[in-house]
Amino acid sequence: MRNFANAMTYEDLWKPLEEQYGASEAKAIARLVLEQRFHLSLADILCGKMALLSDSDMQWLLAAAARLQQGEPVQYVLGEVLFCGRRFHVEPGVLIPRPETEDLCRWITECEPSARSILDIGTGSGCIACTLAAELPAAEVTAWDISTEALSIAQENAKRTHVHVSFERQDVLHMPASDTLQQFDVIVSNPPYVCMKERETMDAHVLDYEPHVALFVPDDDPLLFYRSIALYAASALNPTGALYFEINPLYATELKTMLQDAGFRDIIIRKDFLDKQRFIRACK
Repeated sequence: MRNFANAMTYEDLWKPLEEQYGASEAKAIARLVLEQRFHLSLADILCGKMALLSDSDMQWLLAAAARLQQGEPVQYVLGEVLFCGRRFHVEPGVLIPRPETEDLCRWITECEPSARSILDIGTGSGCIACTLAAELPAAEVTAWDISTEALSIAQENAKRTHVHVSFERQDVLHMPASDTLQQFDVIVSNPPYVCMKERETMDAHVLDYEPHVALFVPDDDPLLFYRSIALYAASALNPTGALYFEINPLYATELKTMLQDAGFRDIIIRKDFLDKQRFIRACK
């Protein structure tokens, strides 16, 4: 006998989320869950096919609904996110890959088609490293992170996306000695760049669930990670190499000045699809 067939409808799923997200986004979250987990299109939903879910599927959906109502991001509830056409596993130990970061990957693949060695610093889920390894298969890709949990997730994602990436545990603020430097054609990083004072403007589901170590920098030193990476890149990049960052728009000008002072040239700031200054490229 079916115990859960009538336990939840589409409205039961999205309506409790309306206060947090608004009706439009709440419905989008509900549709994402139903499409990604159960392959139900909006037409299927409107035709009542949720009623055909198995008891075990309905149990999962009830548990997922409770997690969503607590404010947990839908990507963590689903356990994966689509990034540059590939599905990456995510959980609270890593940041959720953002659509903006897809633009960073596309910029690199457009500008560096002949890259043979790439370093991703602060890899998190591995979305940048794995994407570049897939899109630039001739390149050897190395990825660093300080978190062993993140590295484990990133290694899983390399397997999921069928690419080879060399993952290493490394503290960005304590870089390798100069006499052990490996040379790279491209160094890329999406480091922590949100100042603590910006917390008040952030959504609760980000603050409550995503790892703070990957988000925040001190208010009095917003370029902390950029400075360390730039100093390393000045030595570790090949003579024609390029450094790419995802950036905080509030500090774009300061970051450009810092890179110039570090000896980089041909510095370009690029906007994201929201028209915000979000990326920077600097040549050695």
